[in-house]
Amino acid sequence: MKLIECPRDAMQGWHRLISTEEKVNYLNALLQVGFDTIDFGSFVSPKAIPQMADTAQLIPHLKPSKSKLLAIVANQRGAEEAVVFDEIDYLGYPFSISETFQLRNTNKTIKDSMELVDSLQELCIKNSKQLVVYISMGFGNPYGDPYDEAIALQWVDELVKMNIHTISLADTVGVATPEVITRLFASLVPAYPTVEFGAHFHSAPHNWEEKVTAAYEQGCRRFDSAIKGIGGCPMAKDELVGNLATENLLDFCVRQHEALKLDIGALKVAQEIAEKVFS
Repeated sequence: MKLIECPRDAMQGWHRLISTEEKVNYLNALLQVGFDTIDFGSFVSPKAIPQMADTAQLIPHLKPSKSKLLAIVANQRGAEEAVVFDEIDYLGYPFSISETFQLRNTNKTIKDSMELVDSLQELCIKNSKQLVVYISMGFGNPYGDPYDEAIALQWVDELVKMNIHTISLADTVGVATPEVITRLFASLVPAYPTVEFGAHFHSAPHNWEEKVTAAYEQGCRRFDSAIKGIGGCPMAKDELVGNLATENLLDFCVRQHEALKLDIGALKVAQEIAEKVFS
């Protein structure tokens, strides 16, 4: 199991501006827990996401860790800013299969977005980074844009042809059902054995487990989550759905007898800091 902790997703839509000092303190606590990756920030327009304006300033203050760092980018300029940092291992790009959301989130059409993915992949290879592509609105959308599972599979196939090796299906507004999750992962995991497929679920407290179970049973072993289940995409709709809570995901892993090498003491410290940051 690869657990991707997403403080960036938790912070980006928070109602008050979180100070750089608070972010550094919280991120350093998370870096001691033992998560595979920390989705720590984004190189995007500060006008669009003011909370992420200080991402570059955080990096010099982060302590060494076995956890890898992932930064979200939305355009070429942001990617070029991100790749200069040796500390960053992954660039994440939200590729929406809903045209409305792609325009809303990155001001690009799907066609423009595909061209950008190609450019980002070249940039990552040149700078020894790995590109993670998120299939935003991967399970449906609230805008009335065309969606069925074949559309999702088609776009994944296009990305695989571009040698994208990590693809995470994102339930951006929490509409995924266990049935759709099952069918998508059942199709994708065996079809592309060299690709690592992940799940980025936004969900309410009552239905997270059925989503995780559906993906897990079809071979997904990469899951994004956030402590306390805080977060959601502020560009998607007015009400944030909330992330899969890390606490719930950890309970699920224990029940599945997954061997997680986490520092529980460090996790408790991070949870205590989260209570203060997100209060």
